[in-house]
Amino acid sequence: MNKNNDEVVYPAPGTVRKDMEKPIYVTQPYLPPLEEFIPYLEKIWESKILTNSGPFHQQLEKALGDYLGIEHIALFTNGTIALVTALQALRITGEVITTPYSFVATSHSLLWNGIKPVFVDIDPNSLNLDPAKIEAAITPQTTAIMPVHCYGHPCDVEGIQKIADSYNLKVIYDAAHAFGVKDAAGSILRHGDLSVLSFHATKVFNTFEGGAIVCPDAKTKVRIDQLKNFGHVGEVTVVEPGINGKMSEFNAALGLLQLKYVDQAIRQRKTIDAAYRERLKGARGIRCLDDPGENTPNYAYFPILVDTDFR
Repeated sequence: MNKNNDEVVYPAPGTVRKDMEKPIYVTQPYLPPLEEFIPYLEKIWESKILTNSGPFHQQLEKALGDYLGIEHIALFTNGTIALVTALQALRITGEVITTPYSFVATSHSLLWNGIKPVFVDIDPNSLNLDPAKIEAAITPQTTAIMPVHCYGHPCDVEGIQKIADSYNLKVIYDAAHAFGVKDAAGSILRHGDLSVLSFHATKVFNTFEGGAIVCPDAKTKVRIDQLKNFGHVGEVTVVEPGINGKMSEFNAALGLLQLKYVDQAIRQRKTIDAAYRERLKGARGIRCLDDPGENTPNYAYFPILVDTDFR
């Protein structure tokens, strides 16, 4: 009986109540108000420019540079193509040391370039590539290191760079999880030779699909922009084999609107993060990843570590 003394009827085993048919998702993409996106679409219809570094594309590159605190950024159709192109841009060959604890795109980008991934184990606390284990995996064929800022938690960038400098290796960061993440000195994206972002639907900042490469200088950005546009220089000259990795005006337009709301989205995630930590405090067999300390996180994920010996 309920508080109105009505009989409560429970569903038969194996059936689903009508009010329970709507699924509950672990996460959903953040989308801005639809009515605010319509004016962007109207401008695209008016200009008839759909791609090829149109006005929204150029505006988004500038806006992202300002927001992220970086100077040179090249937009892409997705993060995977950006990873593939980053390796091409630095002319990486042979073997690359990377982490086995990542989405398959990290290692697939190496294989698509004919590069052998060499996996090095992760630190059990940070879940990032363990610098203490990198040197043992270096061979004469090693040309680069590709770490991942897993769950948006910064890698030991100083430890990794020290090894890279000692062995003359390039460092490309898979920063798919690290949009807006900062360490004590600023954007985490400034580390390494290149950093690659993903703007996939599941990310803190999304453009439906999308990605970007953060470049150290204008010359590198020019080469990357050529590679993502079939190797074109000007209208008719092709200087090298390239790929079609350009971001469309539709994706760029959404990105511009998303930037207006990304801080709000991160604040909401921070509130949820704090609630989870409070409610899981003292739970047997479960440990939350350490607090970010002096780093500024984006609260993209909430991983927990489960004690395998817990009974």
